[in-house]
Amino acid sequence: MSSHALLAGTIRQATRLLLPSDCATCEQPLTDDPTPFFCRQCWGLIRPLQGPSCPRCHRPWASAFATTHSPTHECHDCRTRAPHYSQVWAAYAYCSPLQDAIALFKYRGKVVLADALGALLAQALPADLDTDFLMPIPLHPNRLRQREFNQSLLLADRVGPILRRLVSYRNLVRIVDTDPQTTLPQSARLKNLHRAFALRAPGEVTGKRILLIDDVFTTGTTANECAKVLLNAGAKDVAVLTLARSVDTGIVPDTWLPPSAFDQPLALRV
Repeated sequence: MSSHALLAGTIRQATRLLLPSDCATCEQPLTDDPTPFFCRQCWGLIRPLQGPSCPRCHRPWASAFATTHSPTHECHDCRTRAPHYSQVWAAYAYCSPLQDAIALFKYRGKVVLADALGALLAQALPADLDTDFLMPIPLHPNRLRQREFNQSLLLADRVGPILRRLVSYRNLVRIVDTDPQTTLPQSARLKNLHRAFALRAPGEVTGKRILLIDDVFTTGTTANECAKVLLNAGAKDVAVLTLARSVDTGIVPDTWLPPSAFDQPLALRV
C-alpha cells in the first residue's frame, strides 16, 4: 500500500471516530472499512460480469446456452444497427452497490471514490486489450463547469498508467450541450447526440487504435457517436471500456444483493 493510501486510510478512520457514518448501501455503521462510504461486505459483493455474451458489445446473454451452436452470434442491437465501435468491455453490472458508488462519485462530487472505482476497472481489464491511447468521453463545457470534473477522465487517469498508454483528453470535444441521455427514451437518444462531438486535431487519430473510457454503458449511443467521429477522421479502430453496464434484472447475480436485502420478502427484492 502506498504512503498516500495509508495516510488517507488513517485520516478516514479518525474521521469516522469523530463523525460516525453509515455504509451507502446497507446503512450499517462504518468502522475500519478501506473504501470511502462503503463497508467491506458490500464492496466485496462487486464481481465482474462472467458467462456468455455478445461478441461485439459483450452484453450478457440470459441463457448460458445462447451461443452453444453459434459462438459468434451477436445481440439484436449489434445485428440490426451495427455500431461504429469494434468492442465494448463493461466490467460490472450497473446495480447496487456499484450503482450507489457511481452516483456518489458522479452526481454528488465524491471524487475520493475515483481510486477505488479505478481499481475495480483495472482488476477487470481484458487480457487482449490493445490500444495506442485512451480517450475519455468528453463533457460539454457547461456541464463541466457545473460538475467541476469529468468522471470519465478521472477513470482514464487511473487506467492509463496500468496500460502504459497516454490519455488524450483535449482532442475529442463535445460541441453541443444536449439533454442528458438518461432523461430520454431510447428512440430519442440518437437524434439528441447527432453532431454533438468533434475533434480539434483530426490528424492525431489517423491510423490509431483508440480506447474510449466512460463510467456507464447503457444503450451505447454516446460511445457510438464518438466512435463515428473518430473513424471518420481516419482512426484504425475504436473500442470502448466502461466501469459498468446496464443489464436486465434477471441477469444480475444474487451475490450483488446487499445483506439487508435478504431480510426482505423475495417479492420485494428488485
